[in-house]
Amino acid sequence: MLGRLPTMEPRINLITLAVSDLDRALAFYREGLGLESAGVTGTEFVGSDETPAGDIAMFHLDGNLILALYPRTELAKDAGVPVGPAQSGEFSIGHLVSSKRDVDALLAQAEAAGATLPGPPHDRPWGIYSGYFRDLDGHLWEIIWNPRA
Repeated sequence: MLGRLPTMEPRINLITLAVSDLDRALAFYREGLGLESAGVTGTEFVGSDETPAGDIAMFHLDGNLILALYPRTELAKDAGVPVGPAQSGEFSIGHLVSSKRDVDALLAQAEAAGATLPGPPHDRPWGIYSGYFRDLDGHLWEIIWNPRA
């Protein structure tokens, strides 16, 4: 009898964002947005043309989720894919807040830290209030207030 194949469990543990400048991205998320991080770790793992370096910055978030920042070139080497240009708009990362005022405040904080806002926050037809910002590498974040959450 064949054993049962493993199935993927319904959770995400780690989101890694490819960044062009690790120190700059770390400063944006740590100083600009106030997320806590021990800083760049893994520096003892020196890479080569074929092997990725270990330099990474991580943020431990609620719900056992980790947000990692990894140099774009090293992520491509690690995954075995060609390095491509930075792209934005293919996905967004959502962050829920407790009020409309919090949406506005967090977007203003991100903009003050160097993020760009593609437009102002506003009420959506499906009942939420939200707005977007792009971080320094163009990663799209949506800040959301959902009165039903």
